[in-house]
Amino acid sequence: MTAAPDAGSPAIRFRDPQIEMAHGAGGMASRRLVEGLFAPLLLASSTDPLGDAARLELDGTSLAITTDSFVVSPLRFPGGSIGELAINGTVNDLAVSGARPEAIVATFVLEAGLATDTLEAEVRAMSQAARRAGVAVVGGDTKVVEHGKADRMYITTTGIGRALPGLSLHPAAVRAGDKVLLSGPIGDHGITILLARGELDLEADLRSDTRSVFPMVEALVHAAGPGIRWMRDPTRGGIATSLNELARDCGLSLHLLEESIPMREAVRGACELLGLDPLHIANEGQFLAIVAPACAQAALDALHAAPGGEDAAVIGEVREQPAGTVLVKTRYGGSRIVDMLVGDPLPRIC
Repeated sequence: MTAAPDAGSPAIRFRDPQIEMAHGAGGMASRRLVEGLFAPLLLASSTDPLGDAARLELDGTSLAITTDSFVVSPLRFPGGSIGELAINGTVNDLAVSGARPEAIVATFVLEAGLATDTLEAEVRAMSQAARRAGVAVVGGDTKVVEHGKADRMYITTTGIGRALPGLSLHPAAVRAGDKVLLSGPIGDHGITILLARGELDLEADLRSDTRSVFPMVEALVHAAGPGIRWMRDPTRGGIATSLNELARDCGLSLHLLEESIPMREAVRGACELLGLDPLHIANEGQFLAIVAPACAQAALDALHAAPGGEDAAVIGEVREQPAGTVLVKTRYGGSRIVDMLVGDPLPRIC
């Protein structure tokens, strides 16, 4: 039985009887949990839409802070590892919040019996990723749990960044006619993780796209500046979930062109065989941006000139109707509504 709330306590809307894997997948179940339980009790004073990082004003300095936990299985996979993800994921949350990553603290939850060589490899991967991203690891904490209680290793990273000048990112800033930009091919990370588990008789030449997106974000800011309305890195739940969250928060509609969305044939083929929508597949080295139409070409040119942004594309535009909806015009001329991720087709992807 749920205890009666204290007088004056916020209303709790989360009514799921227990926590399932889907609550951590970044889709509808995750949103129910965060908005129905965590936000009312922990963020009761905030009315802003939930984003990748919180903004703080301290003595006239605008800062961003974010935190993330990494529980990926397997620990190592083509193109990356849990250590790289732990740095890049936090750096990217700061970057798409319009902040330059400055410092990270890391927490390790280690399972008794973990091979020292395995731990050392991940700490080295974190060190190298931090150096490439230009961010300092300044502290942390370590806990050890009994054998069988942590799947060898979990890592949590908290990052702080300094706000880039001239940006005001918010769903309320989005306008009809704005363009939707995507930095590169979708689905590489999620499908790579799925294949790396060895549970499917499929082979594909794929690597995770884990990397820092800050160099691309910085190039975009220099080119488009105040014309950038909103940014997000589409990790769990893919670009469909990120854009559905935006559509709901801004009250407008996102219209995408399927043929304009960059995607490797290996990702497309794996999704077709497995019955997955590539728009729901996780990414760890791409980002979405909404920019004013007058800035779109300059923004796209800047991404193409930035390292790793060669495949960036305008994939759609913002319209007024149908409000709160994401639609995709298919290669065959029809349109389909794309909702947020439901369920958990790819557990433990980050």
